[in-house]
Amino acid sequence: MDTREIMLIEEFDAAIKWQADHAANNGAECTARVIRALSQVRQSDTQLGRRMANWEGLTLKDAMPLRVTGGLHHLVLTSVDERLRPVYASDLTDQEEIDALVLDIVSKHDAQLVPWLDGPPQTNEAGRSASIMAGLLWAAQRVHPRFDLFELGASAGVNTMIDRYYYNLGGVEAGPKNSPMHIAPEWRGRGAPPPPPEAFEIVSARGCDLTPINLADPDSALRLKAYVWPDASARLERIDAAIQLAAEKAPDLVQMDAAEFALGELAKPHAEGITKAMFHSIMWQYMPAETQEAIEEAFDEAGARATPQKPLAWISLETDPATFRHELKVRIWDGLSGSGEPTLLAHAHPHGAWVEWDEVTAN
Repeated sequence: MDTREIMLIEEFDAAIKWQADHAANNGAECTARVIRALSQVRQSDTQLGRRMANWEGLTLKDAMPLRVTGGLHHLVLTSVDERLRPVYASDLTDQEEIDALVLDIVSKHDAQLVPWLDGPPQTNEAGRSASIMAGLLWAAQRVHPRFDLFELGASAGVNTMIDRYYYNLGGVEAGPKNSPMHIAPEWRGRGAPPPPPEAFEIVSARGCDLTPINLADPDSALRLKAYVWPDASARLERIDAAIQLAAEKAPDLVQMDAAEFALGELAKPHAEGITKAMFHSIMWQYMPAETQEAIEEAFDEAGARATPQKPLAWISLETDPATFRHELKVRIWDGLSGSGEPTLLAHAHPHGAWVEWDEVTAN
């Protein structure tokens, strides 16, 4: 075994351990057990195992373990192979038994599982919109409270429908109360976002994705559900609510590169009395560095043209690579005090279970 192969094995083992611990720490111990079983799969004489073993430069950024667990969950959701149900229900918890079971399932459905490695998981989670809405309410106290929104990495557009959900954010309410989607995370920390001002309005919202998912298509919707950790029943219910709303009116999505989309949105005419705002959640890390740089440069240029009558905002919920905590940040450009410096407002659970507001930072 050469040095390079040893390095890759060590990297894989570290990624598996981190991803399993991350799932367990976020209330998904059942999923964590399946992730740990992938160590045995990688060593197996299967197509999936060989492709995992030969994965160039495996890192957590690739989210490779979650690609495979999505495929395994899909087998259960489609009733092709339901042997993981006892694992997902915590009826089977012995790791050695789970290792053997997962390996047997992979061996039987090898060809069906291999394509799940072709792209990153699309975990379109409505719970994350709690943080985005909190950021909008905070920004609405500082710029025009009427927003023209565009979302990067929108996947199926679940969060692009942000204006159609009801929110209770630490006692602060926003959105239509009759919505089938109620977002009410556990509110932690100090304080809460300010209530929506009287003129608060999301005028429009659009999204882009390289491979957008059509929620109106049953097979596509089921694939999206497969990426949801099966431990998380509330998340699965939110997907169902999003599917219902998308059936009533589809989210406005385009298939496009994120940089191309952002540059196009920034180049569109900017009406007075409207805040043009970009948002995204837990997707920035998956983009190439050159794409990130192109978007940042475009915002620097557009921000230099911003005025109090035509302000610009950037709202993000993304992972801090140093701490792996998920941070809600808002940047504002208005030609006055808002010069694009990021303000850290909160930390949040990756799937929206809780939001920890930092009143000192927020104020």
